[in-house]
Amino acid sequence: MTFNNTTTLLLAASLLAAMSGKAQEKPLINPGEKHFRNMQQLTFGGDNAEAYFGYDNEHVTFQRTAPADGVPCDQIYYGTLPSKKNKKFNYKLVSTGKGRTTCAFLMPDKKHLLYASTHMAADTCPPVPDRSKTKKYVWPIYDSYDIYVADFDGNITGQLTNSPGYDAEATISPDGKKIVFTSMRNGDIDLYTMNIDGTNVRQITTTLGYDGGACFSPDSKMITWRASRPQTDEQIKEYKDLLAQGLVMPTNMEVFVANADGSNARQVTKLGRANWAPAFAPDGKRLIFASNHEHERGFPFNLYLINIDGSGLERISDDGGFDAFPMFSPDGKKLIFSSNRNNGGTRDTNVFICDWVE
Repeated sequence: MTFNNTTTLLLAASLLAAMSGKAQEKPLINPGEKHFRNMQQLTFGGDNAEAYFGYDNEHVTFQRTAPADGVPCDQIYYGTLPSKKNKKFNYKLVSTGKGRTTCAFLMPDKKHLLYASTHMAADTCPPVPDRSKTKKYVWPIYDSYDIYVADFDGNITGQLTNSPGYDAEATISPDGKKIVFTSMRNGDIDLYTMNIDGTNVRQITTTLGYDGGACFSPDSKMITWRASRPQTDEQIKEYKDLLAQGLVMPTNMEVFVANADGSNARQVTKLGRANWAPAFAPDGKRLIFASNHEHERGFPFNLYLINIDGSGLERISDDGGFDAFPMFSPDGKKLIFSSNRNNGGTRDTNVFICDWVE
């Protein structure tokens, strides 16, 4: 097949634009996404997720997998948000580059971050589940995960957990006093709290099922999280059998809230399928979360708002792909989330930020 010069030039221009990370087949904000303004794509290429704001509204941390860039499994990165929309987002590696990492969060002192890592067990990435054997979509719960504190030069300055089993998914209260995290130290996957220095560890959930991805309300008095609640004998057996293999199936989860000490726990969503990655809205009265409940095949995932009493459900994203991991800036002015919009038909997931409009 031959091409005329115009076709060749157009193909070359498209390739160069894609390589520069500036190709946009359509606007970043879709019709109906009325809460979003001035959206900017921060990362280009690879899988970039779990981006969380620091206390100053100006810095974020996120995890990234990019085999093409020599990052075979998730590592933690840190960057300063661009002051203007046309400025590039620059970021740097702040984890060790060894093992696999997840769930980073910036510390109140603005000099450190915490994250979970498997690097003490091995320098290499831990094995991923063989879905040809499990026949299910599952997440690995590596028992080599522990929670560490590091500075922005990548030096580990402290270890907050050192118990057998999975310890990860840690976030810090806005008042800077408490950490909530997920652990398997009791044999089930439950939520725990501890002081910012790792002392005074307390278990705050006890119901059978996965409890994880917790975060605090703006006033630090409540938490929200995702949870599975197997009910039938068959569901319980499946859950326990997978857990014995270090696996959890995230396809049926709902959003919960409770007081920060775990009391008055209650289920917010009753939508079915996967409802997860919840965070509080700036008013402390609503939650934002990701869900696939509108789609029988389990995809796409959109972002939703809901009142903490379960009323007022509102879909706020509509890209037809994957939108998840939403978080508001501490001042409530911006929203950051991960999406595979504008990925040129690849499977890349990138980090986006936008102004929030009520």
